[in-house]
Amino acid sequence: MKQDLNLGVVLVVDDYPLNLKLLCASLSRVKYKVLVAQTGESALEIAVSQQPDLILLDIRMPEMDGYEVCRQLKASPVTRDIPVIFMTALSETDNKVKGLKLGAADYITKPIHPEEAISRIKTHLSVRRLTLLLEEQ
Repeated sequence: MKQDLNLGVVLVVDDYPLNLKLLCASLSRVKYKVLVAQTGESALEIAVSQQPDLILLDIRMPEMDGYEVCRQLKASPVTRDIPVIFMTALSETDNKVKGLKLGAADYITKPIHPEEAISRIKTHLSVRRLTLLLEEQ
């Protein structure tokens, strides 16, 4: 991870501009640095080049869906340890299980409530920081 551990860098991936705007505003307010991607392909490129601390990933996107993006992220040594939180309107258990089996850390259903999203992000960033500290010892 390239960033200072005191910073939380979150990559938000969603093809719907309004969702991006709302999430970016909420995350920026609580001092996260926010990176944005509107396609799976650009999400993969940004994840490799910027190595965010966490990725919020929409499942339903054209061309490459979130499941495939997650699969590729977890297959790469460069990005496999970045926590992925899926965002979707799909609330069925099968969809959640599929995402978790692919390596997602968590799942947030839409419509997204900013307080819930921020709480989940804080939790997963704390776990990631502690893991990195343990690896350094």
